[in-house]
Amino acid sequence: MANKSVYDFSAETLDGQPVPLCNYREVNHETLNILKYVRPGGGFVPKFPVFGKVEVNGLNEEPLFTYLKDSLPFVNPVIGDIKKFYWSPLKVSDIRWNFEKFLITADGMPFKRYELHCPIETVEKDIAELV
Repeated sequence: MANKSVYDFSAETLDGQPVPLCNYREVNHETLNILKYVRPGGGFVPKFPVFGKVEVNGLNEEPLFTYLKDSLPFVNPVIGDIKKFYWSPLKVSDIRWNFEKFLITADGMPFKRYELHCPIETVEKDIAELV
């Protein structure tokens, strides 16, 4: 069965429990995978779901990220110096930096992909368009 939206996928919590993403239908979340372990530190606990680390590129990439990258290919066809990448196989659509973002519509459809240096104002404008 081909995936039709992000709600057709599941993700694992930090303790390895699978969670169907359809649980988040009609719930708005900005999910930051590692916030608990970075500043402000001191036991900061986020008040939103936190999922485990996954591979987003290469042979073992998580199916959700395959779907997102296939739906929203990277706009820059130059991937960079391939000697600096540690995964295989390399694809033009690969996520190049951990600050790339995907904006998903309320119905679970990939809407837009943002590169590392995209101004946050651009993302805000796109979110306002969807709300």
